[in-house]
Amino acid sequence: MTALVYLLEDDIDICRLIERSLGRQGFVTRSFRRLAEFERELRRQIPDLCLIDLSLPDGDGLSLINGGLLPEGVPRVIVTGRGSVTDRVVGLEIGADDYIVKPFEPRELVARLRAVLRRSRIARGASGAAAQRTVARFGEWHADLSACTLVHLDGHRVRLSSSENSLLEAFLRAPGRVLSRSALLDATHGRSNEPFDRSMDARICRLRRKLTADPAEEELIRTVYGAGYIFVAEVDWER
Repeated sequence: MTALVYLLEDDIDICRLIERSLGRQGFVTRSFRRLAEFERELRRQIPDLCLIDLSLPDGDGLSLINGGLLPEGVPRVIVTGRGSVTDRVVGLEIGADDYIVKPFEPRELVARLRAVLRRSRIARGASGAAAQRTVARFGEWHADLSACTLVHLDGHRVRLSSSENSLLEAFLRAPGRVLSRSALLDATHGRSNEPFDRSMDARICRLRRKLTADPAEEELIRTVYGAGYIFVAEVDWER
């Protein structure tokens, strides 16, 4: 299936490089140099994935990542010249599905976008894995992975980003098992040569906060020091 990618990037040369690289691999790319143009087109048609630069003439890409304009479940990948570990961790923590630093190798860009799309389609139940059960109950929660949604028994509803949804799914499909940071990275972010281990701690912290409707409730994701994390609740999958 052909994927539609929206590229928000004000550097003409970078735009041409990405368009050429993705076009050769069968992607359809629409490029925008200003945030306002991107927002107008987004209201007209929803893409399969968004590539977003952080430094823009009329705004900051970070506000787009976590500002609520992008529909839940649409993967968002940051492509930027900001390469510090702090910038990368912040970008991933606020909801980006991947973080690619310029200059980049075009083949790696394509591979990483495919990995993000693959994880997103699995999370939405839109790929060959759609036959898997995607609705689960655990503790005080009801999770619909295909809709990136959590509902508490008290009626409180929580929306999950694509990356949070993938992280929760990794835990739900392996309750009672210790999952290392490496295993969680493979399940939610894809293997990379860059040292993102600590960003996983930040992601888990965010998911924990969303799973804590009542501070008195038992913590569902526990840290196993030196080993990783374990999901302690029993999980019942609905057919």
